[in-house]
Amino acid sequence: MPEISFVQFLIDLTNPQLGFLPRALVVAVIAAVVCAVVGCYVVLRGMAFIGDAVAHAVFPGLAVAFALQVSVLLGGAVAGMTVAVLIAVFSQRERVKEDTVIGIFYAAAFALGLVIISRVEGYTASLTSFLFGSLTGVSERDMWVSAVAGIIIVALMLVLRPWLTVVSLDRETARAMNLPVFVLDLLLYLAVTTAVVISVRTIGNILVVALLVTPAATARMFTDKLGVMMALAAGTGIAGSVLGVWLSWAYDTPTGATVVLCLTTFFVLSWLFSPQQGLATERFRRRVPTQESLKDS
Repeated sequence: MPEISFVQFLIDLTNPQLGFLPRALVVAVIAAVVCAVVGCYVVLRGMAFIGDAVAHAVFPGLAVAFALQVSVLLGGAVAGMTVAVLIAVFSQRERVKEDTVIGIFYAAAFALGLVIISRVEGYTASLTSFLFGSLTGVSERDMWVSAVAGIIIVALMLVLRPWLTVVSLDRETARAMNLPVFVLDLLLYLAVTTAVVISVRTIGNILVVALLVTPAATARMFTDKLGVMMALAAGTGIAGSVLGVWLSWAYDTPTGATVVLCLTTFFVLSWLFSPQQGLATERFRRRVPTQESLKDS
């Protein structure tokens, strides 16, 4: 049993002396919803690599922001969006595939971050919280910035859903329909960047790709409809975040890692037991004779 029950966790959320705890939970939930919605397009396009790339791309921005004593969210956003624009521009040439371009620029951005960090003193402690997430690192300003940015990104993804879906499933058809493929690619990359930056405080720079991919992949086991997939992914992300923050608080474990393990558990259970696609469910159906098979026999 956890050292802190879920009821006690809810009580702690109302404790004025633990003001960082509800802020961390709110930001974790916001990040889960934004990442889930954006992640549905990431999963449909088979570009999970982009989440990892952007997570590394924000790294130099975090280092510069720390050195200049300015908002790390702003620093990460500027760095991530710069790399997102470069990826969108260079991936338009079919000669070099999108994942290759992503690999080139994310490695360069991460290398730049390492060079900057080597020149900044006193970065080690903050670096740990940015890499793996922290309950205590979320300020009230971070919470409000995340909320506003999250609302904008989710609204944008919902408004552009028909066009983003076409580009995600068939880029050649999108070009034949005269859709602005470059602009839609750029908007998606910027949305991924924003989702990553929002998630850095609680989930961490390294593990944020799981928040983008795992809830969406879990939802994909239950439906083929994008709208339903987004709703299920958001619900999965929220459940995993709440459960993960509670267990992190109860056992004093890294927040991001705990949330990711909860989300991974949900995915494994879905992979096994989802009504239509689950492996165990499918094998059970094969063993149990249906009414038609009984009549034929």
